[in-house]
Amino acid sequence: MADKNQNQYHPTEVNGYHRSDQESLEEIEEARRKKKMKWTIGIIAFVIFQVVQGLFFVLVIMKFKSPKFRVTAFEAPDLNFGTQASPSFNMSFYAPIRVKNTNWGPFKYGASNVSFTYGGVEVGRGNIPKGKANFKSTKKIDVSVAVNYPGLPTTSALGDELKAGNITLNSQGELKGKVTVMFMFKKTKISQMNCTMVISTSAKAVTSVQCS
Repeated sequence: MADKNQNQYHPTEVNGYHRSDQESLEEIEEARRKKKMKWTIGIIAFVIFQVVQGLFFVLVIMKFKSPKFRVTAFEAPDLNFGTQASPSFNMSFYAPIRVKNTNWGPFKYGASNVSFTYGGVEVGRGNIPKGKANFKSTKKIDVSVAVNYPGLPTTSALGDELKAGNITLNSQGELKGKVTVMFMFKKTKISQMNCTMVISTSAKAVTSVQCS
């Protein structure tokens, strides 16, 4: 019996703990370390997300831009014009005005107008009622315009244009309003129009438009 008791296995003790207990403690510590690491990574990812979100908000959403204010091509079926020797023209048309708002909030503007000139002389004007261009959208406005240029004896440039079959008009205008983001952040913006268009006397329509 004594020999049997001497040969019986007893777990080795280390620092007062059996080896199996030490392994369990190591597993618990490893699990705690992994859990702590996961929390640390999660916090870092959350902070990075908040920073990126804040930069996006400041640099994109809160970046107020002046909406683009333009006139596009149109037809003038009742265009009448003179000759090279007696240059003149008159016409009525609906000018398709476009207000492109690229902001993350609506652009509310007041009443304004667009003037049409030839050679620096105003030949027609169209009125724009107050309105609103929604965020990330384009407001379409058709403005009624009557243009009349009786001509002058010294308007040789118009005579040359009529001979070539073209009439060059310029349009200028200004829209003043406010862009509102998130219903609370507002900023005044002014949109300018300065366009040059070429009207074909044969097609009685605008063949090209360039705006700056």
